[in-house]
Amino acid sequence: MYSAQGALDRDQLVVQYAPLVKRIAFHLLAKLPPSVQADDLIQNGMLGLIDAIGRFEDGMGAQFETYAVQRIRGAMLDGLRENDWAPRGVRREMRRVEHAIQLLEHRHGRIPTESELADALGMPLADYQRLLQDARGHQILYFEDLADGEEEDYLERNYAGPDLDPLEFLAGKDLRQGLVKAIGELPDREKMVMALYYEEELNLREIGEVLGVTESRVCQLHSQAVARLRAAVIGDDRPLPKSRRGRRPKQPEGA
Repeated sequence: MYSAQGALDRDQLVVQYAPLVKRIAFHLLAKLPPSVQADDLIQNGMLGLIDAIGRFEDGMGAQFETYAVQRIRGAMLDGLRENDWAPRGVRREMRRVEHAIQLLEHRHGRIPTESELADALGMPLADYQRLLQDARGHQILYFEDLADGEEEDYLERNYAGPDLDPLEFLAGKDLRQGLVKAIGELPDREKMVMALYYEEELNLREIGEVLGVTESRVCQLHSQAVARLRAAVIGDDRPLPKSRRGRRPKQPEGA
């Protein structure tokens, strides 16, 4: 990987690590909305790779690949921040999904199916699955979950004390145990998707090949799993919010 002059061979490194850029891009893509294109991530990632080659110095105490991964991922995230990709409308709709999950779990004492959730939200199953597809990039925790400016925030609902350290609380044992418990209660297929994505670091296409389903179906299962985890960890007992799409959602019976 070095030239005759003893410097890193840039051209060789770019060719060698281009597949790594693509792998990082497609892995990150599952956390992002459909409006984000893989080519844009790859382009930003290649810029990060070139930057890493220019900055890396042998003897820094880190392998080049480890250093390059950080620079590549950072360049991709910087590009996303510049384009302000966050889907606020979809996030509102997913909060409705989370509330519906809670209401149905309280009613039935079990995890609701996709059909039950679609019915509770007052939409056809196909529309519900399309919402899950659009919600690619939905995260387990957002900053605004800590305080919404309208009602008692998450920290006040779950912990009140003069010595509260929010960061310490969010990383605390109770929250971790709650998340572990919620993951353990996921339906088998959703649990498998989360394991393959976060533990094995497969991308959506690769997970689809393992499960024998389409990439879009893996995306739906991932979004639904995240919604279930948020309902378990962040959820509250407020009533199901009204849809912003001009349609009043159907409430579960007895809710």
